[in-house]
Amino acid sequence: MKIQNFPLIFLTVVVCLPLVLTGVSCGSNQQDVDVDEPSPPATNTAPVTPSVMPSGTPREDAEQQKPSPAPQPPQVPAPELKPYDGVVEHLFFHEVIAYPELAFDGDSMQPGYDANMVTASEFSKMLESMHRNNFILVNMNDVWSEFTDTNGVTKMQKNTLMLPDGKKPLILSFDDICFYEYMRGDGFMEKLIIGRDGDIWASGYDPAGNDVLSQDFTVVTILDKFVREHPDFSLDGVKGCLALTGYEGILGYRTQADTGNNSDESRLNRMQEVARARPVVQRLQETGWYFATHSYGHIDLNNMTLDGIKADALRWLDEVGSLVGETKIFIYAYGARPDGGDVYDTGPVFRFYHDLGFRLFASVGFEPFSRIKSDISAVVCDRMHADGGTLRRERERYMKFYDAAEVFDPLRPAIYGTNW
Repeated sequence: MKIQNFPLIFLTVVVCLPLVLTGVSCGSNQQDVDVDEPSPPATNTAPVTPSVMPSGTPREDAEQQKPSPAPQPPQVPAPELKPYDGVVEHLFFHEVIAYPELAFDGDSMQPGYDANMVTASEFSKMLESMHRNNFILVNMNDVWSEFTDTNGVTKMQKNTLMLPDGKKPLILSFDDICFYEYMRGDGFMEKLIIGRDGDIWASGYDPAGNDVLSQDFTVVTILDKFVREHPDFSLDGVKGCLALTGYEGILGYRTQADTGNNSDESRLNRMQEVARARPVVQRLQETGWYFATHSYGHIDLNNMTLDGIKADALRWLDEVGSLVGETKIFIYAYGARPDGGDVYDTGPVFRFYHDLGFRLFASVGFEPFSRIKSDISAVVCDRMHADGGTLRRERERYMKFYDAAEVFDPLRPAIYGTNW
């Protein structure tokens, strides 16, 4: 399935992943509010043998191969922790492009891939730069917490973080880590699996159609490896937040219910996919990953009725929440704030999600904005988007994280240009 007519983003529009048969955009809804109180390896090569399996190895055999143990970092004394009450930065990504030669092949998908995503090479270089710039990964759930005041009113509060001296807190979130059908054969890996070593690996195909098992071609496996090699980049082993839809399953497993096919075969297929996904979810949670809803159908909250929004949310809880467990984080698809804006107003859509247990609501913007709402126990915030559009057009704004000129993948199409 290929999605046609992706819009190309440059300055202020964030385009998100496509939804079923239409191109969709994850647009920035920046409010007038205060600011917060690697090119992939050549085919069939990888640093950890056999992270990329030999050509022609059947997939079921390849998944049984035992990768060599990852090297362990040297033991260092625990750093002294100091209180931190400053700004907490938040960057978000989509899944990385594993094979640019397939994604940037001049077809109708190329503009969207270029605008919305980074390559595996770029992501690796960004992590290296953020580490050099003294960022440290923190869990979004640890930044704010809920409490009851002396009047019995439940509210949210921003927590004092305890960080190593000189470190700056950073939340990373990743949208649509579902490996949608349109991505198959178009430069991306296809699913996350557990290797014989107990680590998360990615399964897919290289441009020649050979089976590949790798830890170099997805956001999860790249970040896992980086934290293993640079443990000071993470507070208590935290990795990032995976924002999931459900309409084509999660993590590469087709866990969605087929409402148009109620046959025994369809139900059995779904049960098998759910059974395969569960241990992957569990292993991710054991290794510093946590989850958020991105709505079931990647819906624009400002273009759907309240009844439709309720049905979408309940289906996400049934099909995805039942796999990933409770989450308090809602990451808006398209960055679309509900009820025409949730910063100062609290409308019926926002209250509905609040009643379901969500407390942290994230949109998209160009600054580390957050606000604790005064009329309801919730936090609204923005995330800065790390993608091809901002690499090409927002170099200065993102210099605190990385230099676009240094991480930019030369395999990107030249036709879109840069402003630096």
